[in-house]
Amino acid sequence: MTLTLISHKLCPYVQRAVIALTEKGVPFERRDIDLANKPDWFKAISPLGKTPVLLVDDMPIFESAVILEYLEETHANPLHPVDPLARAEHRAWIEFGSAILDDIAGLYSAADEAAFNAKTAAMKGKFARLEARLRGPWFDGEYFSLVDAVFGPVFRYFDAFDRIGDFGILAGLSKVATWRAMLAERPSVQAAVAPNYPALLRDFYRARGSHLSRLMADKAQLAA
Repeated sequence: MTLTLISHKLCPYVQRAVIALTEKGVPFERRDIDLANKPDWFKAISPLGKTPVLLVDDMPIFESAVILEYLEETHANPLHPVDPLARAEHRAWIEFGSAILDDIAGLYSAADEAAFNAKTAAMKGKFARLEARLRGPWFDGEYFSLVDAVFGPVFRYFDAFDRIGDFGILAGLSKVATWRAMLAERPSVQAAVAPNYPALLRDFYRARGSHLSRLMADKAQLAA
C-alpha cells in the first residue's frame, strides 16, 4: 500500500493530515498542486475540488475529517481517545476547529473594518470557550490528539496576524497561549509546511484586497 497526499502549500486541512501521518510514523508522498489552476487528473479524483485528497494506492479519499478517521482505523499510534464518549467529544472539538478556520477566512477576507471587527469578536468568543476546556499541556492532558493536530495549523495564522497588529483575539487566555507555544515546538507541526510558508501566507493576505491587506500596506508604509 502506498499513500500519496494531494496537497496545497497553504491549506490548513492538508496540514492536519500531514501532522497525523507524521505522528503515526506512516510513510507517504506529498504532491502539491495549484488550486487556482487545477489539473484535470485532480478534478477527476476530487469531487469537491478541494485538498487534501489521500490516494491509497489508486483509491482517492477526500475530506480531511474522513482521511483522519481512515488513518486512525488503519494505522498504529492512535490519536483519538479509546473511550467512545471521549472520542465523540474530540470529534466535536475538531468541528469547532473547522468553524474557527471559517472565521479566520472571514477575517482575512473582510472588506471593511466593521466586518473585520465582527470576525475578531466571534473568534475571541470561540477561543474563550477553548480556554475553559483545555486541560494542558495538550488539549486533553498529557497525550497529543487529533484535536491538537487540528489546532496546530490554526495558530499558524496568528503567527502572521501578530506581525500585522494586535487584534486582541487571544488576549488574556493563558492556557491557550501555553498550548499555542507547545504546538509551535512540536516536530510534526513544524514539518507540516514548507520553509517558505510564512512568506507565501503573507503574500496571500496582501493579495486579498481586504481590510487586512490595507493594514499590511499601512504598516509597510510606516516602516519605510
